[in-house]
Amino acid sequence: MQTLLVTGPGGAGRSTVAAATALAAAREGRRVLLLCGPDADPFPDPVPGLRVTPVDSGQEFRTELAALQERGASLLGMLGGRPLGTEELTELPGAEQFALLRALRRAAAAPATDLVVVDMPPLHQAVATLALPAQLRRYLARLLPAERQAARALRPVLAQLAGVPMPAQWLYETAARWDEELAAVQAVVEAPTTRIRLVAEPGPAADTALRTGMLGLALHELRTESLVANRLVPADAAAAHPWAAAIAEQQRAFLDAWTGPGLPVHELAHLGRDPRGTDGLAALAATRDLAPGTAPAAGAGWTVEDRLADDGVLVWAIPLPRAHKGELDLIRRGDELLVAAGPHRRIVPLPSALRRCTVSGAALTDGALRVRFTPDPRLWPRER
Repeated sequence: MQTLLVTGPGGAGRSTVAAATALAAAREGRRVLLLCGPDADPFPDPVPGLRVTPVDSGQEFRTELAALQERGASLLGMLGGRPLGTEELTELPGAEQFALLRALRRAAAAPATDLVVVDMPPLHQAVATLALPAQLRRYLARLLPAERQAARALRPVLAQLAGVPMPAQWLYETAARWDEELAAVQAVVEAPTTRIRLVAEPGPAADTALRTGMLGLALHELRTESLVANRLVPADAAAAHPWAAAIAEQQRAFLDAWTGPGLPVHELAHLGRDPRGTDGLAALAATRDLAPGTAPAAGAGWTVEDRLADDGVLVWAIPLPRAHKGELDLIRRGDELLVAAGPHRRIVPLPSALRRCTVSGAALTDGALRVRFTPDPRLWPRER
């Protein structure tokens, strides 16, 4: 099964492109599942091979909180707390992100499905959402380390003596369950069969958002499958009207700046109307190669270059396309490296060889941040 996450700068038409992509794949004979917003209804008529599942964050929030209250009923009673009724629960900020991630995990296990297409939030929110599972798992590991559970066999005995469940036991059990769920979502996000399709309307409004968003995707090693240039001025309109020709020229300039090596571009002409319903989306779905390919996207991973023989260093190459030197930052903390790129931050564990080195410099060249590590003679094995 493949997963295609469709996102882009706000107002670029990502929901429309997601629906058209799902329709194009279904018409090729694939079994497609489209995840979309709770109010979306892109296909009023059934489409063979295509299922649509709305993601209702409000219902997800109420269900999850009710289950949490039920599991912690004994502890809440001990503390004198009163459970909240379902009618009292109003979803909190951030509930949409968790609902989408849970829906993504369920969709990845859906039977009789070849392709899952996900209508993601705008690009900056999508990057934060996809990075969330790994970040939360790191927080849980730091705040509730597994080694602190070494005495967990004693907790049932203490709970029996006290007559109530021990809070620590409940806390660790809840954290373990959350970690398991987050690990399942993280596995879907980082799978080689999960890819991202960007949707943007070429122009100055989208340029900064797209550059910053692509920087965040690269920082978190998320695979970008293609770029959809949406609402392009049709060639006949550009030829007939000077003002349309000027807009088309500007669109082409931005599109050329966005296009990079290994990034296929799908061009969608402006239809002159909002493509609604199955018939309206069919015009976009007919675009050549809009349906995603079946081969996994090739992601440029972080690689360690061995230059010990020539320069006496190891180089960790971090692809960051279109990054600017002034927006980058590096901090070494023990066996971890904090990398900041614009508004995005990521903390990653160092590969074993680099843990025995010191950071001796960094440079941004050819769209990649290259961090130099010099072996620490106190930790590096000596040659015999």
